[in-house]
Amino acid sequence: MTHRYAAIDIGTNTLRLLIAGMDNNGITPIVYDRRITRLGGKYDEKTGIDPASAERTINALAEFKRQIRLNGVENVTAVATSVVRRSANKEWFLGEALKKTGVVIDVISGDEEARLSLLGVLSVLRPGGCERRMVIDIGGGSTEFILTDTASKPRAWSMEMGVVHLTEMHLKSDPPSAGEVHDLEADIEATINELKQLMLVSGVDPAAYSKAVGAQFVGTAGTITTLAALDMNLIEYDRNRINNHKLSKETIRAVYDRLLAMNMKERSGVLSLEKGREDLIIPGTAITLCVMEAFGFDEVIVSDAGLLEGVILSKGGL
Repeated sequence: MTHRYAAIDIGTNTLRLLIAGMDNNGITPIVYDRRITRLGGKYDEKTGIDPASAERTINALAEFKRQIRLNGVENVTAVATSVVRRSANKEWFLGEALKKTGVVIDVISGDEEARLSLLGVLSVLRPGGCERRMVIDIGGGSTEFILTDTASKPRAWSMEMGVVHLTEMHLKSDPPSAGEVHDLEADIEATINELKQLMLVSGVDPAAYSKAVGAQFVGTAGTITTLAALDMNLIEYDRNRINNHKLSKETIRAVYDRLLAMNMKERSGVLSLEKGREDLIIPGTAITLCVMEAFGFDEVIVSDAGLLEGVILSKGGL
C-alpha cells in the first residue's frame, strides 16, 4: 500500500517541498517545489532573523501548505536548519509560521541534518564497490560533512560555512574583486583546516577520506546540482539526469573562473543558473573546489536527493 508524505526543508537560502508516495520499494516523487526566500539574508547575531526575510519565507510556506492540502498528504514534516537553529528570535519565527500557516516546524541539530541528508543521498546513488565516501551538503548557513564507510557508523560535522553568510561577509563588488575572492577562499580554507582538526580529535584521519585511498566524493544541495545543470546545459532542470552526474575539478574550476568574470546581471542570463543564486554560486563553488583540493579529489558525484528524501524515508521507517 502506498502512503503519501510531505517534507519541507526551511533552509537559510531556500525553502523546499517534496510530496512523495512511499511503499516497501522506496519513495516516488509526486510534487517538488523550491523557492529562494533567503531567510538568512540580513541575519544579525544579536537580533536574529530579519523580519522581511521571515515574511518572504512564511508566505512561501503558506503556498506549500496549499499544495499539500490539494495532494491529500497524510503526514507532513517541516524541518528548519542552520539559521533558525542559532537565531536569537527563533521562537518568534516558529510562532509566526505556526500562526500564519498551521505548520509545526522542527528545528533539527546539525548531526540530525547530516544523518537525514545521508539517508536521502544514498537512496539515489548507483551501487558501487566504494568502501568510503565523503558527502558534503552545502547550505546557506552551514555545510555538513558526512563520512561513511562499511566498517563503522557515519560520522558528521556541521561547519558554520554557508553561502549566504559568506556572500554577505566577503563579496561587496560586482563582479567580486581579486582581493574579495582571496579573502573568501582563505576563510573557507581556514574552516576546512578546522574540520580536519576536529576529525583528528575524533580519531578520524583526514587522509583516510581522500582520492589517494579510493574514497568517493559526493555532493548534494543547490550549488552542486546547479554546477551539474550548467555542465549539461540543461534548459529544464531534470533531477533524474542530475543524479549520479560526475563533475571533474577542471570543469568546476572553468565554471568558477567564468562566473567570477561576470557581474550579477550577466550571471542571471546564464542558462541553467537558478534565479536568486547569481551571487551565491560563487562561494558555493569556492567551497566545492577548496574541499576537493584539501582532500585530493578530482571529481564529485552529484546527488539531487538529500534532506527531504531522508525526512520522508525516516518517517516511513525505510
